[in-house]
Amino acid sequence: MSDGPSRNGLHDQIVEVIPNLRAFSRSLVSNPSQADDLVQGALARALSNLDKFEEGTNLRAWMFTILRNLYYSELRKRKREVEDADGGYAETLSTQPNQIAAMELRDFRTALAQLPDEQREALILIGASGFSYEDAAEICECAVGTMKSRVNRARARLSDLLQMNSGDEIGGKDQVIKSALDGQQTIPAG
Repeated sequence: MSDGPSRNGLHDQIVEVIPNLRAFSRSLVSNPSQADDLVQGALARALSNLDKFEEGTNLRAWMFTILRNLYYSELRKRKREVEDADGGYAETLSTQPNQIAAMELRDFRTALAQLPDEQREALILIGASGFSYEDAAEICECAVGTMKSRVNRARARLSDLLQMNSGDEIGGKDQVIKSALDGQQTIPAG
């Protein structure tokens, strides 16, 4: 895309689309203030990515796509947030002292390094990275049953090396270590 009149023309076209964006955003969210924030966010994204717009394509559709994607991104983010206006929930949260967690992590890494490569790879793919057994098997180019066996043997060996029966004994809070030892998906994939 060239600078100059063409770019100014795009800015004018964007301004023309704003009322349509506002109407669309108000159909997505009932709060007018949130709808305006959504439009503002979409405009900011569009202007910062204007160089990615291909001239000759539908600018209006591009803008609506940006607004829609932003809406769904914020919706997913809000699902993970906890409203805590009075701070009551925050008061119930606690953390372990950093020294204990650092020592447990060091012990875990040492034990993990002692596993055979295939078992370590399988455990990291399933336990820490959140892949399904099928996806991990495809990545490692082996059968699903082989992947399950590797993970099971790795978990058993880690438990022996760390002298534990379950991930709860490791302070009860470290989700990555608990996931690796217990086989429960506690880490979101992605």
